Amino acid sequence: MKAFFAHFRGDLFGGLTAGIVALPLALAFGVSSGLGPSAGLYGAIFISFFAALFGGTPTQISGPTAPMTAVSMVVIGSIIAVNDGSVEKALPAILTVFLLAGLMQVGLGIMGLGRYIRYIPYPVVSGFMTAIGVIIIVTQILPALGYYPKEDAQYVSQFKPQAEELILENILREEAGEGILVLEDFHETINRSHEITPDAILKESRTLAAKEASGVLGAFRVMDKALKNIQPLELILCLATILIIYGFKRITTAVPSTLVALIVVSGIAYGAGLKYRPIEQIPEGFPVPNLEVFTAFRPDQISPYIFTALTLALLGAIDSLLTSVVADNMTKTKHKPNRELVGQGIGNSIGALFGGIPGAGATIRTVVNINSGGKTRLSGMISGIVLLLVLLVLGPIASQIPAAVLAGILITVGINVMDYKGLKAIPSLPRNMRVGPLRLSSEVLIMLVVLVLSTFWNLVYAVGIGLVIASLMFMKQIGQLTGQRSDVKPLFPESAWPDEKGFPGNLKQEVFIKHIKGPLFFGTTSEFQQLAEQIPDTAKAVIFRLGRMQYMDQSGLYAMEDVLHALRQRGVLTLFVNVLDQPRYLMERIDIIPGLVAEEYLFPNFKACMTWVVENIEDTV
Repeated sequence: MKAFFAHFRGDLFGGLTAGIVALPLALAFGVSSGLGPSAGLYGAIFISFFAALFGGTPTQISGPTAPMTAVSMVVIGSIIAVNDGSVEKALPAILTVFLLAGLMQVGLGIMGLGRYIRYIPYPVVSGFMTAIGVIIIVTQILPALGYYPKEDAQYVSQFKPQAEELILENILREEAGEGILVLEDFHETINRSHEITPDAILKESRTLAAKEASGVLGAFRVMDKALKNIQPLELILCLATILIIYGFKRITTAVPSTLVALIVVSGIAYGAGLKYRPIEQIPEGFPVPNLEVFTAFRPDQISPYIFTALTLALLGAIDSLLTSVVADNMTKTKHKPNRELVGQGIGNSIGALFGGIPGAGATIRTVVNINSGGKTRLSGMISGIVLLLVLLVLGPIASQIPAAVLAGILITVGINVMDYKGLKAIPSLPRNMRVGPLRLSSEVLIMLVVLVLSTFWNLVYAVGIGLVIASLMFMKQIGQLTGQRSDVKPLFPESAWPDEKGFPGNLKQEVFIKHIKGPLFFGTTSEFQQLAEQIPDTAKAVIFRLGRMQYMDQSGLYAMEDVLHALRQRGVLTLFVNVLDQPRYLMERIDIIPGLVAEEYLFPNFKACMTWVVENIEDTV
């Protein structure tokens, strides 16, 4: 306990400062997600406290982040759409998905998978982060202009026929489930049709309008309407927020410019009595758990989002561990990746139970914490407590913040989150592949595919497709390199390894060597299988030097078997030198050893093999 409070002063200032920085971002991310500012605040409170308490990076500050909010926005929008546009009806299913994502993170940590997150290719991460920035900027243009599609009567009216159709379909579906959708009881259907009131049609039309205008494509669909219905006050408040955020940084960075912009612009708007649009009301009092996560649980509602929950878990893991590396570099310490995943998972799980959106380790907040004196996990816990006090004491005041101010804050977040390092590198990366008449860089192609698909289609699928393309590109490159480095060559002095130079020159047409200088896996098997065709008719033996073949998969195993069979049919003897443990184990399982290569033809080093060849192979050419 004494060690826990050993740096209390620094942790107090670090946590206090980080909490202040987190406040406007938490509110903004909550609004952006679709669940309202309170969801962002709840997420920031519980994730910050419990991820710090149980995590593996002492100075890390956690909470809602741009990538996590962007994916959450997709989940929230989809589930609300299938629940008649009602946030209240959809909330239990939404929070259950978030809870599942948190539990998956705990599972990743327990299984020790934290160390493998670093194998996510940089082009995939770069394309994804840039797409997140584009999505946030584009989707915040509408509130920045003061345009809300579901409140545009002219736009909503065009969805009324579709709304009537959907309401009638729901009635028929309910009757089919009750067993009364039959000709004799069709009068019941007619009676229920009177339930289709103008208010019900209007509500469903607004839901359809909001869905049609969601996302990047939706924003572009209604952009012309937004530009024709600009609310000057909302636009001025948004632009003023952006100008203060970037301008105040030039004066000092000691005070968070985002917080300054929030206080100044909101204070002026409220104090001057301007008729702006405020954010949604923030509930007063201590947050209470939403037990409908358990009582209203329906597997059929959750099953379509299992993969999305896993994506949230993996994205949160990547986001958090990248921040952990930044914290390590600043504090000269080393984080515990698996414990960090467990802590993040616990934080996200508890946050979901209280109605918060998911989050991860936040780089800017962590850096602020460290620079302000934060040393231990107590700083992250204090940050969560600070936000809780803000909720309890300043909730009614925070509810008066203009929505346009949060839109301005989010636009700056979108600008900052984009990966400019990756974008700047596009012209200089080597063009190592051809697509039709064009030569492109494989890394650039992966980044652009992920960027475009994430922006205009689906964040989850885009990352999966990017990983598949990156894996295929990697295997192709490794296969080519391995094939180039392991050609079959006669024993000429200039091509021989140092320990091969003493080999008798008179046997250079009878004995050939295969240098395998890397793993033999499914990406390299096509080149390897050409071996038998490359061996001249004068060959009596082929020596496989396997000391650098550390790994062999099932594809490589059967490719080896095929080549050995082909050589045996031609009467060519096969000799193995320095077979490592993993390849030998596999070859023994399918009887390559000793079925195709007897124990007497296995040599621990090339010297022993050379002695045997000199004694047993005759010069016939």
